[in-house]
Amino acid sequence: MATVRAKFVVNKTSQTLGSRNTGKKDEHNRDIYEACPMDTIEASPVYANGDPNHENTKFWQASPGGKFELNCVNPGVLSGLKAGVQFYVDITIAE
Repeated sequence: MATVRAKFVVNKTSQTLGSRNTGKKDEHNRDIYEACPMDTIEASPVYANGDPNHENTKFWQASPGGKFELNCVNPGVLSGLKAGVQFYVDITIAE
């Protein structure tokens, strides 16, 4: 399978409570987790804009439906992805 490229637009961002591994173990050798902020983006494929030669129209014709949601507890990683921002998702099979 060749790499497939999709183009999405952010519809919504939010922040909720998540958790992350502290890197420490408890007395039973279990991982210890701590509460932390979790950023989430929700996105959908870009839509056609009436120009048949525009990149978004070409993407829309190839994949007009779908949803992309990503949660992240790493601070700042999703900071550039605000509502209306467009981004690419490249899909490649992991070996």
